[in-house]
Amino acid sequence: MIRIDDGILFRNFERGETLQDMTRLMNNLEEGKLSEDEARGLFFGCAGRLVEMAAAFGFTGNLWHDYLTYLLVNHENAYSTSCEIRGTVTGSINDVDVHDLRIFKKLFDYDLQKIGTSLDSAQSGVISNYVGTEDCGKLFNKRIRDRIDNLALVLAEAPGVESFKKDLEDFYHDFGVGKFGLNKAFRISHNSSGEAEIVPITNILHVSLEDLVGYEAAKKKLIDNTEAFVCGRQANNCLLFGDAGTGKSSSIKGILNRYYEQGLRIIEVYKHQFQDLNDVIARVKNRNYKFILYMDDLSFEENETEYKYLKAVIEGGLEKKPKNVLIYATSNRRHLIKENYSDKEGRRTEDMHASDTVEEKLSLVARFGITIFFSSPNKREFENIVQTLADRYGVHMDHDVLMLEANKWELAHGGLSGRTAQQFLDYLLGQTEAH
Repeated sequence: MIRIDDGILFRNFERGETLQDMTRLMNNLEEGKLSEDEARGLFFGCAGRLVEMAAAFGFTGNLWHDYLTYLLVNHENAYSTSCEIRGTVTGSINDVDVHDLRIFKKLFDYDLQKIGTSLDSAQSGVISNYVGTEDCGKLFNKRIRDRIDNLALVLAEAPGVESFKKDLEDFYHDFGVGKFGLNKAFRISHNSSGEAEIVPITNILHVSLEDLVGYEAAKKKLIDNTEAFVCGRQANNCLLFGDAGTGKSSSIKGILNRYYEQGLRIIEVYKHQFQDLNDVIARVKNRNYKFILYMDDLSFEENETEYKYLKAVIEGGLEKKPKNVLIYATSNRRHLIKENYSDKEGRRTEDMHASDTVEEKLSLVARFGITIFFSSPNKREFENIVQTLADRYGVHMDHDVLMLEANKWELAHGGLSGRTAQQFLDYLLGQTEAH
């Protein structure tokens, strides 16, 4: 008898319906407590959900083991989060964990062929040795999919509960637990109750810092600060400002991809969500990761006051910002908040203290310890970007012709910038593929 409801720490699983139905089927099938219609309904319902999950996440091999592993690596509880921080933990919690994992060991060891034989169905064999499609699923990238698949194989081979437990502990400590362990980037959403939730972004463009041509001084400044942060040293909030299309956002994505394996995570925050910042920080401050709150294309119009929430979070509130949280923002504006000449000249009759108004608006930028400027390239730099991208993508064209076409393109499509150069190369590649 497998009593999944006897779990103490590992219980109340998201996507737990299949677990409940399969254990019911395992416990009652051999004893004849289920009618054939009930048994077949439970089994094929579970099989359908397992196959759907395989398509969504890209799982292959034993889908039952993949599913159980998915439950374990995503379940945040007192034991799993402690292992994330410390590795092997001591104390009575170990006895509780052994009790729970003994149940999961039985689930891993169960031979699905028993169900297939009892129901005269070959589908248990398909679930035990599933061959997926070539892509890695809509919800997981290949890296995450492979980690779960590999851990499933290791857990299935564990000779006993202690070995099973050690393998799981090692995974928690190496890769983390739950959504923060598996994913790189997140956004803020609100549930039906209006509460802020941190939701994974599963489809991330893999940009490296080397993809951004030029801007070596700016990139080094960003790298040095981020590396200090990831290594637990003192680091500053960063503002990346400058002309549009110069690689500010790409630099942030490149930083995420470079330092993800060292525990860096990014949460994308929009201006209208600044009132949720304190709740978000409270949820991540005790995790074993470094979090960047990322604000892209940040600027405020004269009548917008959301910047006051941001000022309080960065520096000024009673609660100290945790050491595992930094704020990185990009903006086309150096001072973030729109200023009028009337502010500086005191011509606003309703404002008797015009200088205070200006100081309040400028004080937000002052709370970013590091500002990094990204300027538009000059013509020579633009042509170097175009040639570098052409070489990278295998576009073989006479240099003079390539530059002539690139200059025509930038005149009609937004001027000199790295983005314009990339769009020009995308156009050339599209025309080449069409022919």
